[in-house]
Amino acid sequence: MTTVPSPSPAPDSAPTDRGAVPAATSGRREFPFERRHFDFIAHMLYQLAGIALAPHKIEMVYSRLARRLRDLRLSDFDTYCALLESEEGANEVGFLVNALTTNLTSFFRESHHFDFLAKTAVPEMRARHTGESSHPRLRIWSAGCSSGQEPYTIAMVLASSFGPELRRWDAKILATDIDTHMVDTARCGVYPADLANSIPAPLRDRFTRRQREGGEPMVAMEEELKRLITFKPLNLLERWPMKGPFDAIFCRNVLIYFDRVGRTQVIGNFARMLEPGGYLFLGHSESLYGVSDRFRQTGPTIYRRL
Repeated sequence: MTTVPSPSPAPDSAPTDRGAVPAATSGRREFPFERRHFDFIAHMLYQLAGIALAPHKIEMVYSRLARRLRDLRLSDFDTYCALLESEEGANEVGFLVNALTTNLTSFFRESHHFDFLAKTAVPEMRARHTGESSHPRLRIWSAGCSSGQEPYTIAMVLASSFGPELRRWDAKILATDIDTHMVDTARCGVYPADLANSIPAPLRDRFTRRQREGGEPMVAMEEELKRLITFKPLNLLERWPMKGPFDAIFCRNVLIYFDRVGRTQVIGNFARMLEPGGYLFLGHSESLYGVSDRFRQTGPTIYRRL
């Protein structure tokens, strides 16, 4: 049986106790799951994605990965951890990240951001870029796009704000996420019909179409929206292939999974990618206080690059 090493804890995340998971969490399990397994997996996730798993996530880690052990027909977590370290396990590392990243999103989530985008940011972008060329350039990035509702919402706001004039603009939305399965789902742009209830009715009627899959009611995003968006997998803590600049960046409820070093790195890169005066939209529990002095807050979790 392979011995799983006990790695150094990730900053601000893993605890120092190396004992077994308490009986309440390790007993009556299909697969024995000890603290050393959690520490190994938490360290690997931190190294791969900068995501710091707190000790209270033990139950979540076990439940999500136990399904994976069944799929792979593995007998225990020692074998699974050994697979992650092996050359043969390179593809499994991607499954690990996908399994342990949280993907909670909805159309028009935190609606005040999209009100601000429509009423303040978009008019400023139009004024700034109009006259630059026959096809003025406009770029928005949805970083941590999950299953795609955020970039499709941004696309609805752009299309409804610009109207037919948008055709003469070089307008693009970049949508990225570390979870490759979520990127594929977002690119497809088909969702259970009840998820579209949060879209205002006039926009829902214009930008979605109803269909059925396997007898289930679904909504599909119109091609008008899809043409505006490019979906790509991206780890925010690795090298970014795009050059920018962006007029606005949405990175909501992503920074909460990083430690201070990771947050500072990502925010610094956002500042370099944004146009002077460009906007950064964060999640409802996120803040730049003590992280960066390159932004000025202009609204609830809305920041402008100085």
